[in-house]
Amino acid sequence: MDEDFSAIKNGLSVDIKRTDGRVHPAVVSGVNTQTRCVTVEWFEQGETKGKEIEIEAILAMNLHLATNLNNQNHIPNNQGYPLARYSTRASIPVISNKGSYRSNKIQSRPTTINSASVNGHAQLEAQSIPPTPTTPVATPAPRASMAPVINNVVANATALPTAAARKAASRQSNVVKEVEKLKKNREERRQRQAELKEEKEALMNIDPGNPNWEFLGMIRAYRANIDFRPLKETDSVEDHQITVCVRKRPLNKKENARKEVDVISVPSKDQMIVHEPRNKVDLTKYLENQHFRFDYAFDDTCSNEIVYKYSAKPLVQTIFEGGMATCFAYGQTGSGKTHTMGGDFNGKTQDCKKGIYAMAAKDVFKFLKSAQYKPLNLIVSASFFEIYSGKVFDLLSDKSKLRVLEDGNNVVQIVGLTEKVVDSVDEVLKLIQHGNVARTSGQTSANSNSSRSHAVFQILLRVPGMQRIHGKFSLIDLAGNERGADTSSANRQTRMEGAEINKSLLALKECIRALGRRGAHLPFRASKLTQVLRDSFIGDKSKTCMIAMISPGLSSCEHSLNTLRYADRVKELAASDPTEPRSGTNSSPEEEQAGRRQPVHTHIQSHNHSYEDSDLATLRSLNEGEISAEMMTFHEAVSQLQQLEDDVLDTHKTVQESHAIWRQKHTQLLTMTRDVDYDQDAYSKQLETLLAEQISALMQFREKNNELRLQLANEEQISQKMKSPLVSQRYGYN
Repeated sequence: MDEDFSAIKNGLSVDIKRTDGRVHPAVVSGVNTQTRCVTVEWFEQGETKGKEIEIEAILAMNLHLATNLNNQNHIPNNQGYPLARYSTRASIPVISNKGSYRSNKIQSRPTTINSASVNGHAQLEAQSIPPTPTTPVATPAPRASMAPVINNVVANATALPTAAARKAASRQSNVVKEVEKLKKNREERRQRQAELKEEKEALMNIDPGNPNWEFLGMIRAYRANIDFRPLKETDSVEDHQITVCVRKRPLNKKENARKEVDVISVPSKDQMIVHEPRNKVDLTKYLENQHFRFDYAFDDTCSNEIVYKYSAKPLVQTIFEGGMATCFAYGQTGSGKTHTMGGDFNGKTQDCKKGIYAMAAKDVFKFLKSAQYKPLNLIVSASFFEIYSGKVFDLLSDKSKLRVLEDGNNVVQIVGLTEKVVDSVDEVLKLIQHGNVARTSGQTSANSNSSRSHAVFQILLRVPGMQRIHGKFSLIDLAGNERGADTSSANRQTRMEGAEINKSLLALKECIRALGRRGAHLPFRASKLTQVLRDSFIGDKSKTCMIAMISPGLSSCEHSLNTLRYADRVKELAASDPTEPRSGTNSSPEEEQAGRRQPVHTHIQSHNHSYEDSDLATLRSLNEGEISAEMMTFHEAVSQLQQLEDDVLDTHKTVQESHAIWRQKHTQLLTMTRDVDYDQDAYSKQLETLLAEQISALMQFREKNNELRLQLANEEQISQKMKSPLVSQRYGYN
């Protein structure tokens, strides 16, 4: 095997073939007999380069080496004459990487000639050959006796390649194969990069200037695999005690101007998908498609009439049958709650005739005049009030403050609430317009005129003469559920407002869930909203509908997910991926909800705690895994603060009313002293009694005020300890 290397020595000039097809000379700088490889070097573009080549590749490119090797092994030299040595190419001086020559002079290297001896014993003769001159040197003519031998050698060399040459030609070098493989991979990678570049340019051209064009392309590719089957007006209306539906509004002018990406898809009449944009650790962008299922899903093409048909309209008949109906509009500020409940907006003017308020009132009068319910002679009346920061205000009476009390029969009464009898839809619309003007609003990052209170519009049916409530329809436009970023620099009033909104939404969720779980504890005292709606969550004839509103823009994706998660917990229905084939099992929404019901929590109320504290404890236990302990502690602190505030205000009113009585008594005592012989002892005793009464009342008043001040400091301290910059983080699930 080493015989193949006998003709290849260091300093020998050979021809090599590069991977790009070029052929040029190189100098042998090393020979490795174990790996059968030869290291060569050459000078190119001012620097020395080198590579390792297998022996077969060298012999294939340099046939004269293979010929010499074959001649040395097989040609006899009986005469003892030295063979004629043919000149080879001159060695190339090698320049190091530093640019300096290894040797200023061309070094002469000995060349070994192998000759075969007679009798078959190979002998190696080493002869020192002078360096080949750079100029052509005349070669002496061979002797006549050597001519046949030389001709025979040349013929054999040109006609039949040596065994080593045939072996080299039969297979390629492993190094060459690896280089070709790398070249193929490089070409495929360049082709993929070119295709990706074309796709990128195509996506960018779809919506030029859109910074989220990558997510837009992913969403469009996902939607291409969905078989959209939206809700149609011809679809049947299902009867549920608790109906949860979601409405997606279209992108508004501001969102279109910002080139917002629509991240909400409504594949069917009961499913909704949120394409949440995410980034991997290596910043690769991808979508997390989250699926939700509800009773109804309204896309951005559905009108208020369609929403009303499948949500609030089935509840109208409930109140004529002696039941209590409730319809909530829930969602982020700016998601379309007021538009859905109150009607379309033309600029800043609202068309109340196209809202759920007006459409429900229209159906009420329609049922009232029907042959089935006309004999009842029911009287229709309406009231409109708002709940702001735990306080109730009458929107039909200059926002006068109202008190919510619970009588001995556990019936909640709103003391002083204005209730007006209405005989037509127009009268109802006038009341709605009057109340909307007075409603409390404030600015948030989502909406410059955000409704920050719960507006409750109630239509009542009363039996004539008895004034007994036959049925009641409560339509509620809930406050916005925007998160902490909207009011991160809020003062105490805004913190308390946000905490009350959070607490009321928590209590509302649990009360609706308790309505579906008969016999479960109803934590209605946990908030003013659920307290005034207590009768709507009791009885088999009570029905509730929640319409969750979501904004489709990418910037509102987190808020939309929070809204959908809240609605999902009100009535939990299993959702599936519409791009995947459905399983063969079919079950009704009620059965699925029953299978996902949570265990009913029972709570023992302590006599040392109020009912409100017990309901707050219920909320805390039911939402232990969803709301942080710090948030619940803050809710409790705010509730205590509100209770103390009410006590102080009540005491203040009592003291003010007592002042008139005290003033009258002081006047009587002073009148007594006008007599010359008045009884000084009686005067002094009566004055002492009056002063003690005043001092006692004022001291009690002062103590309650001190408790209020301490609770204010406690609320401030708790709010600063919370992790979130905003204490009253709007209700949302993470």
